[in-house]
Amino acid sequence: MKEYADLLLPNIDKTIEDYKKIYPDRNLKDGAIVTRYAPSPTGYVHMGALFSAFIASKMAKQTSGVFFLRIEDTDKKREIENGVSGIIKDLKNYGIKIDEGMTSETEWIGEYGPYIQSKRKEIYQTFAKHLIMNDLAYPCFCTEEDLENIRKEQESIKDRIGYYGKWARDRYLSHEEVINKINNGEKYVIRLKSPGKFENKVIYDDLVKGKLELPENDLDIVIIKGDGLPTYHFAHLVDDYLMGTTHVIRGDEWLSSVPIHLQLFKVFGFKPPKYAHISPLLKEDNGTRRKLSKRKDPEAAISYYHEKGIPTQAVLLYLCTVANSNFEMWYLQNKDKTIDDFKLEFKKISSSGSLFDVDKLLNISKNYISLLSATDVYNNTLEYSKNYDNELFDLLTKYKDYSINVMNIEREQKKPRKDLAMFSDFRKQNWYMYDELFNNLNYEWQNITDKNEIKEILNLYISKYDANDDKDTWFNKMKEVCDALGYASDMKAYKENPDNYKGNIADVSNVLRVSLTTKSMTPDLYEIMKLLGKERMEKRFNMV
Repeated sequence: MKEYADLLLPNIDKTIEDYKKIYPDRNLKDGAIVTRYAPSPTGYVHMGALFSAFIASKMAKQTSGVFFLRIEDTDKKREIENGVSGIIKDLKNYGIKIDEGMTSETEWIGEYGPYIQSKRKEIYQTFAKHLIMNDLAYPCFCTEEDLENIRKEQESIKDRIGYYGKWARDRYLSHEEVINKINNGEKYVIRLKSPGKFENKVIYDDLVKGKLELPENDLDIVIIKGDGLPTYHFAHLVDDYLMGTTHVIRGDEWLSSVPIHLQLFKVFGFKPPKYAHISPLLKEDNGTRRKLSKRKDPEAAISYYHEKGIPTQAVLLYLCTVANSNFEMWYLQNKDKTIDDFKLEFKKISSSGSLFDVDKLLNISKNYISLLSATDVYNNTLEYSKNYDNELFDLLTKYKDYSINVMNIEREQKKPRKDLAMFSDFRKQNWYMYDELFNNLNYEWQNITDKNEIKEILNLYISKYDANDDKDTWFNKMKEVCDALGYASDMKAYKENPDNYKGNIADVSNVLRVSLTTKSMTPDLYEIMKLLGKERMEKRFNMV
């Protein structure tokens, strides 16, 4: 058998025992989880993938385990340029730190590498050769046309589709026939000689789905392709065995592959990892729920959150809420703690899929931003605008201290303002604080609309305004304006006898607010006036 195996996979001299010495068991404490994020470099990270990676990294970290990044690049046709770098950048942007794995297109950290499958070709072939020598794998010379003909014949008699049993044509070739085909230059792949029977059942406990019963695998799956690289299934076995993976956390689209994977571990006599299959994130669409789509839903791409200026920490807080429903209450009750202090549990992950609610994410983001210091808001808004709003970036740079003060309005108080759900909101909420943006004005006048009346209020008020006044003195001067012009300075008196007055102090306050900002709803008017200063106030009053 060795000569036969040498013919099929030449120049493979090591054994699986040799590789086990190179990759020894990890020295970790009991209960430590070793898991991975293992994407293909065929595109950037999307929200569903980020969700799985977040759960995997969190589970490893909270058990003092290991989280590593492994790149599965055996499908060369679908790779994109700088695909690995893009994945690394996306994880880094969301604060998901790896303990081992790829750090660039070609470099990695950790003792269990290479962490990119195209660099592990000889390792996979060594494991495949072991199967050949134990009559558990064989070469298959079927062409695409051969496989298509087998499929058509199965369809015509309504048999199960696949390469198995009597349909596994080359499983029954003799060694002599194989040698002749190789000598004739025929190309081949290596297939598993499955010992399974479809009528048998595989029963296993999924950490998210619970106890599952699936048909045993009887397909003679391809394990080594014609280019010498492994298929996903075989690489999964080899890498997770040698890298000491204890838990495989992945999307439930891989659920049907579990019988194949368990069978591969079994034919080698290896202990399989535990599996946790995460249901897809769902979206409400016309009264029904469907899977969040990379093609249909802009919020499925994590670039969406960068372009909007939604804090990465807010996204992680939301993902933790989606992952475990008890996180939200825990976080409210533990305001001095962080995500790192919360213990995520597999049993509390939804087995049927969780609704991805952007509105709820934005509400979490509002709360998160409201608790930041004005300087932190400034730095984040500056970084956002540097990439997406050059005009705002220039203003923030030019007026740094002033901008921080604007961001600090109603911030350092028991109930801070919550008008920013994303850093891109700063311009929309505060544009009127910058003279350069104060144009194309659309005043939101309320009860007082007569221009002469408005001018009279503004002229009297500015004659009394003093930037050094405290808030009580400032408010009393507004009352003086009301009393002088026939408006009720006391709301109780106004409600008792509204016909005795032109209006009330709220109406006068609105005239001042709208004249300075064009808006009828703004943060604290006293603070706005102090920041604008009397000279700029006069200019804006004259523009009305």
